[in-house]
Amino acid sequence: MVYKTRLENRGFDQARPMEAKVGVIKRADGSAFFRFGHTWAYAAVYGPRNLYPKFLQDPSKGILRCNYNMMPFSSVGERVRPGGSRRSKEISMVTQKALLPVLDLDEFPNSVIDVFIELPETEAGSRCAGITAAAMALADAGLRMKDLVAAVSVGRVDDKIVVDLDYSEESYEGGPVADIPVAVMPNSGKITLLQMDGIISPEQLSKAIGMAKATCVKIAEVQRAALKEKYKASENNGQ
Repeated sequence: MVYKTRLENRGFDQARPMEAKVGVIKRADGSAFFRFGHTWAYAAVYGPRNLYPKFLQDPSKGILRCNYNMMPFSSVGERVRPGGSRRSKEISMVTQKALLPVLDLDEFPNSVIDVFIELPETEAGSRCAGITAAAMALADAGLRMKDLVAAVSVGRVDDKIVVDLDYSEESYEGGPVADIPVAVMPNSGKITLLQMDGIISPEQLSKAIGMAKATCVKIAEVQRAALKEKYKASENNGQ
């Protein structure tokens, strides 16, 4: 069996429809929404603020904490159990690692920046949508950043290398599948996250990473447009 056609006739190098907004949560210091198809991610940033209890403080720099949460009925697959899980803790950790390279936390000794990511609807690519939303929320909070971070899953479905796997592709049974979440600093092309689940050859992996970088440049355009739209609206309201 050969994988020939993607749902909605997407090209193999084409992501699902994207949508982005910032300033969507009023009481947060920064917030954003990002969507890949039917995967929706909201991110809220609080801080920098003093970290308590004090024994957790670092006098040389601030701390970034990330919390990733899929809502119980968000998934296309099995129902997600409420509360923390091994998977949510793992994704929270890799989200933090993906975002740290663009932040200068030396400016905020003894402080913490908290990022909360909530996913009310998911259909594959949830960690990538969450990282992308979180990067926009950090920028919306006014934090100095070296670059944005954009993320997308790439991988192998049977004999094809594809961008932004959906649920049907992640669960494809007609041949080998590899799912590779990648986060990129789009201006420099540096990778801040690379994970892999599945079987793929070195040549296929190299091609997949190249496709991820090209797609992340496009995602960054959507991120920047959302940030500019908010501040353009703010300027117009102030006139």
